[in-house]
Amino acid sequence: MDFYDRQLLTCVEIGKAVTSTLNMDEILVTILKRLSELIKAKNWTLYLVDPGRRELRFEVVVGLDQEVIGDVRIKVGEGIAGLAALTGEPILVPDRAHEDPRFNRRVDELTGFTTRSLICLPLKIQEAVIGVLEVVNPEDPALFDESLMPVLSILADYVAIAIANARNYQEIEALSITDDVTGFYNTRFLHQYLDSLLGEGNVVSLVFLDLDNFKHVVDSHGHLVGSKMLREVALVIGSRLGKDDRLVRYGGDEYVVILPGQDKQTALGKAAEIRQALEETVFLGSEGLKVRITASFGIASCPEDVGSKRELLQVADGCMYRSKELGKNRVHAA
Repeated sequence: MDFYDRQLLTCVEIGKAVTSTLNMDEILVTILKRLSELIKAKNWTLYLVDPGRRELRFEVVVGLDQEVIGDVRIKVGEGIAGLAALTGEPILVPDRAHEDPRFNRRVDELTGFTTRSLICLPLKIQEAVIGVLEVVNPEDPALFDESLMPVLSILADYVAIAIANARNYQEIEALSITDDVTGFYNTRFLHQYLDSLLGEGNVVSLVFLDLDNFKHVVDSHGHLVGSKMLREVALVIGSRLGKDDRLVRYGGDEYVVILPGQDKQTALGKAAEIRQALEETVFLGSEGLKVRITASFGIASCPEDVGSKRELLQVADGCMYRSKELGKNRVHAA
């Protein structure tokens, strides 16, 4: 089988990968595996562009220890890969790459790897560069023949399409579980996440909280200001949470904090901290206002208090209403 036949087969396999999954990690690993079967090389690197910072980051690396270079960032325009990202044009260096004035030696110095030759292919969607595919030290010198550039460009297009599809899916999926008022999670995420946690037998604590007298804020200042306050409240709560905790806007002025792997005593401490933070914060300063608010909290834990998701939600919600009955601005646990 010659190179063109193998190229056609690789395109077919990549096409299958694009349509079989929308998981970014799975797509990238499959693509690089197929490409490495077609183009034998010591090292493969797939960079993705961070458009906000104008940098390339190492997304997938074959042939090098990714832990060593995982935090390395390459500016757009820096080195040969950065130049390919800047110009949107492929760059081929058939020999003595380390002597090329455009070459960036940082990665070689970090890893002890010696780059002799390389092919950098920009990955473009509608003329915007979203990444760079870099083949280092390919075994077949014929790959540097200009006549093969259309073939390599087609492969780069397949990779770009696969990445764009996965990104679009991720964005749509993120929107489906995001509350549009606060930017935190919504109830769809709440149920999916609890099903996952409890299905695996994890200890989970739930904190329900409802703002006290929030209707007065809306009646006095309007719904738009009320929505802004809900967002500010969410930011205060979020600032008190750990990396594994999740904040959900449950609806109206109710929030739920999911605490995986944390018992009721830990949840009590976290709820007390959030309660105090809300009580001490002055909200809506950007609107020229000085609004203060408190919240009432309810806590339940699984399996300590309940045995199912439904019971967990019901008991935590009931405890929150008990806090209201007891005078508001307090924490009540099952």
